[in-house]
Amino acid sequence: MLLLNATYEPLTAVSLRRAIVLVLRERADVVHADDAGLAVHSADIAVPIPSVIRLRSYVKVPYRAVIPMTRAALMHRDRFRCGYCSAKATTIDHVVPRSRGGGHTWENCIACCASCNHRKADRLLSELGWTLRVVPSAPKGRHWRLLATVKEIDPVWSQYIDAGAA
Repeated sequence: MLLLNATYEPLTAVSLRRAIVLVLRERADVVHADDAGLAVHSADIAVPIPSVIRLRSYVKVPYRAVIPMTRAALMHRDRFRCGYCSAKATTIDHVVPRSRGGGHTWENCIACCASCNHRKADRLLSELGWTLRVVPSAPKGRHWRLLATVKEIDPVWSQYIDAGAA
């Protein structure tokens, strides 16, 4: 479940249990419920299963300059496409292999298909005559903190994530 601040900017993803508790304690409101109309029932009430909830009061988010690099965030940054051949990416590749001094950083890692990753192995791009489709860089914007924690994004979330891009 996507948790929005009172200003509709994305904060984080929360579990179903946490989302229900926030709604029942009247700390948050359901913005979008499950499309299938599913609900959590108790003896007295039925709460629709939310996909997006919004806090009723504003929460100040501390600024962090560095966005953590996770597999999920890297795949989202590269749009799940191989940095070498544009096929569907399933792995992560270090442009300059770690065995040759390359770091595990946003600027040195790309999404990669298994075939290209296997062919490249621990060689440099110049040794293979390969080029990158785009130069890898650290993503910018608050929404990337959310993407760093989530593997799959509910399509309903896209309007709030795109709006939160700065």
